[in-house]
Amino acid sequence: MSSTVRATVVQASSIFYDTPATLDKAERFLKEAAALGSQLVVFPEAFIGGYPRGYNFADQSPRGKESFRKYHASAINVPGPEVDRLASMAAKYKVYLVTGVVERDGYTLYCTVLFFDPEGNYLGKHRKLMPTYWERLFWGFGDCSTTPVYDTPYGKLGSVICWENRMPLFRTSMYGKGIEIYCAPTADSGDKWVATMRHIAIEGGCYVLSPIQFCRRKDYPPPPEYLYSPTEEDVTPDSIVWAGGSVIISPHGEILAGPNYEGEGLFTADLDVRGEIPKAKFQFDVVGHYSRADVLSLTVNNRPLLPVTFTSSPSKIKDNEEMDECKDI
Repeated sequence: MSSTVRATVVQASSIFYDTPATLDKAERFLKEAAALGSQLVVFPEAFIGGYPRGYNFADQSPRGKESFRKYHASAINVPGPEVDRLASMAAKYKVYLVTGVVERDGYTLYCTVLFFDPEGNYLGKHRKLMPTYWERLFWGFGDCSTTPVYDTPYGKLGSVICWENRMPLFRTSMYGKGIEIYCAPTADSGDKWVATMRHIAIEGGCYVLSPIQFCRRKDYPPPPEYLYSPTEEDVTPDSIVWAGGSVIISPHGEILAGPNYEGEGLFTADLDVRGEIPKAKFQFDVVGHYSRADVLSLTVNNRPLLPVTFTSSPSKIKDNEEMDECKDI
């Protein structure tokens, strides 16, 4: 296993309702990160597909329904052509790529993180378990069948999205999988979020990478196509509507990069997984020597939770005689 990995978190806004343009923007940032020597690049929550900040999806009028139709159209299928393009970017720039997307599965949308390796392989996904507050108006619920942790040459890689990071049992399940590079893309921001990330790094004895979007009003469509809440009159096109604050934290809770609240950019740090994590775990190993399985334990249901399950395939009726028999019953 390699001793260190150069990791970059991307702080940038999506181009709302324009997924092809957002993919182009992602590639520009990947190219910049690769020029810095980055081997792991992490993008914010819902970067591909967009985070509908300030929009009132409780609006059930024809205009509100049309807005959701556009948002649904901007989401991506997994797998699908956008996933193929992201995979090709990972291969082109020879990086592990972790990115937030809005996943479309039929007519339900999910807040999802996708993982790619430097050979251009799509590794898998994590669907957000618990959309927060008003997010439940437009995103569905994930389950623990999509909470992977991947072995990489640099350490065990996984992701917990936004306020999932406030769920102690879910964090514990990820520690139980041995996560060492803990990606926490979010739509949160500010001092409390940084404090949360530092706590998780110490609690889990892991590196924490938290990319956050930096958005101005002009990154969203203008009114009346997109009405920014609470009142459109309070903002100008250059108003900052989300200030970023992306960070990289060491297993000892030290801030290695960020937080930055000034604009879009890349924030990079070298992670010494083999060198620093053992030192942190020596003091506190939450699922190891500092656990008490005799009195406290956790059981995780990692089976897919499906609304409809078919236990058998319907038999085929071979001829009209069999059909007639069925009618007589």
